[in-house]
Amino acid sequence: MQAATTLRGGPTVGNNGSVERRTVLKAAGASLATLGLAATTGCGGDGGSSGDGTVTLRYAWWGGEPRTIAIKKTIALFEKKYPKIKIKPEFTDYEAFWEKFQTQASGGNPPDVFQNAVGFLRKYDKRGVLMDLKTQADAGNLSLENFRNGVLANGQVDGKQIGIPVGANTMSLVIDLKAFKKAGVEPKFGWTWDEYFDALQTIQDKLKIAGDTGYFAIMYLYDLYLRQNGKAFFSDSALGFTEDDVTQWWEDGYKRVKSGLVADPKKIEQVKPKSGLSAGLAASEFTWDNFSIRYEGEGESDYGLAPIPTTDGKQTGQYLGSLMLSAFSGTKHPKEAAQFIDFMVHDPEVGKIMGYDRGILATTEQYEAFTPTDANNKGVAAYEDEVAKAGVLGKITPHPSGADIIEAAFLRIGGEVAQGKTKPADGAKTLFSEAKAAFAG
Repeated sequence: MQAATTLRGGPTVGNNGSVERRTVLKAAGASLATLGLAATTGCGGDGGSSGDGTVTLRYAWWGGEPRTIAIKKTIALFEKKYPKIKIKPEFTDYEAFWEKFQTQASGGNPPDVFQNAVGFLRKYDKRGVLMDLKTQADAGNLSLENFRNGVLANGQVDGKQIGIPVGANTMSLVIDLKAFKKAGVEPKFGWTWDEYFDALQTIQDKLKIAGDTGYFAIMYLYDLYLRQNGKAFFSDSALGFTEDDVTQWWEDGYKRVKSGLVADPKKIEQVKPKSGLSAGLAASEFTWDNFSIRYEGEGESDYGLAPIPTTDGKQTGQYLGSLMLSAFSGTKHPKEAAQFIDFMVHDPEVGKIMGYDRGILATTEQYEAFTPTDANNKGVAAYEDEVAKAGVLGKITPHPSGADIIEAAFLRIGGEVAQGKTKPADGAKTLFSEAKAAFAG
């Protein structure tokens, strides 16, 4: 991605045939490092102590091979600084990670330290699995200072600090730059949803491809839309919208599938694991900004980050999400677990090694230590910087216990609606029914 100056401009879509640098950031990269498969290693077992006082901590995460290689390098740095603390790594892909973690948590044997995300915080806090790391901060084993853009709050639940951010990201719109330019449409900060869909209609009319790959099954995008309208996907303990709200969202989405403005979901399925955007089936796709590395590696066009459409021409509803590190409340080595987390989020050398694999580095020490050299990482950093300067970032929406189950349900039901298998109103009823069960679980 090319760096941009500012994300500004009127709420209009231009037709001058150019895509301005101030409104779109060019994407480049090889593959999606935040996703993918890696061989599972380690199979549980308590962290322990040896006769010479050496402590062993289990550290678990999900992600692809590049992440695993980088994390193992950071572990080596930590063990060099703390020779009496040894780290036993456990890693797998996302789905297998949480299946395994569920079993470990139920058996009282989760890892001492593990990667976490906002959708799981309340779930495992409710079960007493997560350590309140404020106690370790008060003891001087962990610093809660120098976190950028208020992202530390993402790991806070009911006054407790149960997650420590290692990176930050925000939702973005990835576009096919060549398609937008050829169609003569230009995204600008503050453009409205109507203007976005008008732009996609122009692309469809001129280029005979769909405008979007399938926006309306993405929970986090719907959350932004709701936030633009004074609501949110979640309250502290329930859904923050009505059945009528999501019925309308899905009805509008399905109409756009039928009209061809949104890509045929069957064709999207056929090209997986490749994205429908990079496969040339559509001209845009909503995703997390640090996921944008995948498109240049998969596709044959040029791709960029464009502003999120708005309801009022100003507010995007955006916030910084993050991956985090958490610690097991029952670990036999709380001090050492806290020291390990502190090292992983503050040490400058760790920042240089990890780069933006898990999002923009969360602490000033690591952010300042890492200088991105590739176009993609430069672009992602510039995008988040411009979104922050625009003053539209809000606080992350609370995620109650059961949020992970509801996210999966929203994706599944939205897909069924897109394929015409489920009517929007019926899908809404199913979503609310499954949400009720998830909240009670």
